[in-house]
Amino acid sequence: MPDSPSCTTAPARAARVPLLRRMPWPGAAAAADQERLLTREWLVTNGLGGYASGTVSGVMTRKYHGLLVAALPAPFGRVVMLNHLAEFLRLPDGRKVALGGEERVGSSPELHGAQYLSEFRLEAGLPVWRFDVGGWAIEKRLLLPHQQNTVHITYVLLAGEGAVRLDLRPSLHFRHHEAPVSLPLDKPYAVTIVDDQYEIAGDGVPPLRLLICGDGGSFTIQPHRVQQVLYRMEESRGYESAGEWWSPGHFRMWLRAAADATLVASTESWEAIRALTPNTASAAEQQRRERLLTIAPADARDGTAAELVLAADQFIITPAGRLEDAARAHAAGDEVRTVIAGYHWFTDWGRDTMISLEGLTLATGRHVEAGYILRTFAHYVRDGLIPNMFPDGQNQGLYHTADATLWYFQAVDRYVGMTGDRATLRMLLPVFRDIVDHHVHGTRFGIGVDPSDGLLRQGAEGYQLTWMDAKVDGWVVTPRRGKAVEINALWYNALRLLERWLREEEGDEAALPIATLAQRSRESFNSRFWYEAGGYLYDVVDGEAGDDTACRPNQLLAVSLQHPVLEQARWAPVVDIVRDRLLTPVGLRSLAPGHPDYKPTYHGDLRARDAAYHQGTVWGWLIGPMIDAWLRVHPQDRAGARDLLAGFTGHLGEACIGSVSEVFDAEDPYTPRGCVAQAWSVAEVLRCWLKTS
Repeated sequence: MPDSPSCTTAPARAARVPLLRRMPWPGAAAAADQERLLTREWLVTNGLGGYASGTVSGVMTRKYHGLLVAALPAPFGRVVMLNHLAEFLRLPDGRKVALGGEERVGSSPELHGAQYLSEFRLEAGLPVWRFDVGGWAIEKRLLLPHQQNTVHITYVLLAGEGAVRLDLRPSLHFRHHEAPVSLPLDKPYAVTIVDDQYEIAGDGVPPLRLLICGDGGSFTIQPHRVQQVLYRMEESRGYESAGEWWSPGHFRMWLRAAADATLVASTESWEAIRALTPNTASAAEQQRRERLLTIAPADARDGTAAELVLAADQFIITPAGRLEDAARAHAAGDEVRTVIAGYHWFTDWGRDTMISLEGLTLATGRHVEAGYILRTFAHYVRDGLIPNMFPDGQNQGLYHTADATLWYFQAVDRYVGMTGDRATLRMLLPVFRDIVDHHVHGTRFGIGVDPSDGLLRQGAEGYQLTWMDAKVDGWVVTPRRGKAVEINALWYNALRLLERWLREEEGDEAALPIATLAQRSRESFNSRFWYEAGGYLYDVVDGEAGDDTACRPNQLLAVSLQHPVLEQARWAPVVDIVRDRLLTPVGLRSLAPGHPDYKPTYHGDLRARDAAYHQGTVWGWLIGPMIDAWLRVHPQDRAGARDLLAGFTGHLGEACIGSVSEVFDAEDPYTPRGCVAQAWSVAEVLRCWLKTS
């Protein structure tokens, strides 16, 4: 093919970004420690729910890994569009050197580039690899322009005489990111080339468009199947783990000191792709990240807190394809925003959004977007409930949750308290009245107030309605049907908040019925939930098997919320027993050791993992209620509260570098598990970091 014209002139070097997280790598001497290269991951997102992610080594170990996972409108959802990029240097002496890695069935991972990798780092949250090959030093950078399903992969020659040739072979298997990797790749993809524009189409999804920006860029058509690719994380999790990729050929370009080289891959229009040169896109993204730090509180502009501010940005998205929601929001002068609960496999969840809202938006100075999120969810309320989740690629939510709606009250209270936005509060008051009315009279899934004691009960056969929501093959692992402790703590808190809002906006008479409900709830809670023999709170009362004495972290919400339902004399005993039996360096165990159902590790196939998910497994987000409760009991001990966060600083250098995992094993060494980047984990660690600063 003829050489393509360059779409960049000279490398536009921005000022050095001071926010760095480094992972030095001693090259060939570290071959015995290559497992770290396979278990350290990176993540870049695009503000739509799409992302790029992989391991530091370049080996794709999860079905979710890819250099472009595009967030497409329904019915597509998130689709892996660019799986892998094989990278080779052609040195002047004729040697061909591989920089990346790949893994094959029945063999050890081929970490070709490990011997040349000298450093991986995050610059303002964006991944950078440095390779030293003889006298040549090459840097690779990756970014996704905000609000585009586009990836820019840029190569920079830092040292070396003259020029060196770079060959890139993209590999593809268009599939939904949840689809098994073994999905057949039967039909060949169609390749269309017009001048320097390359399009690859197939499997009914929008085409992938490729563009080379660099010196002497050219493309050679050379179709090739990469067979028996092993995704080792899928294998360990009991899923289909072997698949194949298809490559259309390879690009080549020259790396010189005077010019960078970039591969652009996108599902956007050619007009949108060409609107941003690599230099422009890089500068724009750096400026966007600098603005995020500028609007954050002063204590969050450097160090660990600043890393968490940038990690928080990954979860706040404009959902792709919700056209009705967007039209309604635009008509009211708003924008649609929501929160991705976790990467890689979660979508937006109501519970996670409301728990995360303060840490992701209010603690980062993104108050306007907090308002967008809260007003957006008001339109989703049905029968007194907000959605539990929105399935990927769909526009309608699922409503099987007993607590997400109650967290909504807490999120609005934090928002109004920080912004003073009484207009939004007044707009939401009818919604909150309707929510309480539905809960009092009963709504879906058996959620409703028991008229005999004023406590909130929940439960429906086959549904998992609390945050402990593991379910596999029809088995609800922790059904907790009855009157759950945190549900009633949230219910009381919601009633007291609504009582105050009504009193402020409409007067005492409007607030009196809600105050009466709240008082009865509190009296019943304190007479029913105290487990005298254990010195803590029952997890569930009036459950299917009576009152549940399991020692769980849920009881902390009776102390930690804005309006604690538990009488003050019992705060300290609850906090002490949670500290002694559940606290770890990276959050709280979901069940105390010694219980017959306690599981020390979270691993294996889906059934084994779900059996452990809330039966001992540590949850990072629970450090938030723990610190809130600790400071309620020990209001002067900010230093002690900060010490509870110490384990997370080291964790930012493992698993998904720069972010906080969903869960951890219940015992030392507290191995990170689950989603590698979880919204409420990041949010609660950041919120509490600032609260204790």
